[in-house]
Amino acid sequence: MPHVKTHRSPWITQFLVAKGVTAFKAATPREVEMVLESGAPEVIWAYPTTNTAAISRVIKAAIAYPKAQVTGLVDSDKSLEIWLKLLSEQPGLTITLRVDLDPGLGRTGMPITDVALELAERVQAQGKFAGWHIYDGHLKDLDVATREQQFLNLKREVDALFARASQHGMSLDVIGGGSYTYPFWARHTQARVSPGSWTFSSCQHHTDLKDQEWQVGAYVLSTALSTRAGTVTLDAGSKAIAPDIPMTKRFTGADLILDVKEEHSVIIDADVKPGDQLALVPRHACTTTYLYRRALVLGKDGEWSYRDQLGCER
Repeated sequence: MPHVKTHRSPWITQFLVAKGVTAFKAATPREVEMVLESGAPEVIWAYPTTNTAAISRVIKAAIAYPKAQVTGLVDSDKSLEIWLKLLSEQPGLTITLRVDLDPGLGRTGMPITDVALELAERVQAQGKFAGWHIYDGHLKDLDVATREQQFLNLKREVDALFARASQHGMSLDVIGGGSYTYPFWARHTQARVSPGSWTFSSCQHHTDLKDQEWQVGAYVLSTALSTRAGTVTLDAGSKAIAPDIPMTKRFTGADLILDVKEEHSVIIDADVKPGDQLALVPRHACTTTYLYRRALVLGKDGEWSYRDQLGCER
């Protein structure tokens, strides 16, 4: 169940559907709409929220595509209350809900304790319970064996919760993992896995996850504008590559990043001349994709073409 937040592209979603991928994760209402518009039979909106307008928009998308399975996440009584109120206005709609669990990331999700079970029971009482969701994005140790052991420690907590859930006749279906842990989920559980940076891999994949043998899927093309004393000024600043990663690690494709501003990056590279073009690989592809409404794509036939993306549509 790959996440579409990395590419936000209808053409990639359609390509994956044609290749047999039947389910996707999405982070925003617009991504949910895009997945459904692309013909996917299932989408999970992996974003617990109490935002009534956002939930209403996802419900509206589900109404427009009644043959597709749409699932939301809840991690609080308030979130469940809003979902149930809005769903009560649409009888017969097949939207289901999963309980989001917090494995230690500290962002969203219920603790992996009986409080999560109690919320799940309330969802089940309404006939909407589809299972569980876990994103363990904090498990990023560079040593594969260490990272796998961290996952196994988490799995023991989840197994203990699920043992109690099974006594209540509850679904144990779980969607789990991210780019760093999905191989472990696939190896040790029956979960459907949900890698995040999928299709457009980030340069962190090539440095941190060499065992997965990722290939670069997308670049930001930059031009050298000016050179002086061994430094090069590029036309790719924070408007071209998202600034959510520390400056010196923001992209690869240059020897050393000295400075990044709104319109420019300054790198050290004695071999680059004005007018040279550099193919930069963002460390975080997802947030950089958000900056672009089109991608220039090289087809198998050797021809280049522009393909639409969502850009900053949320």
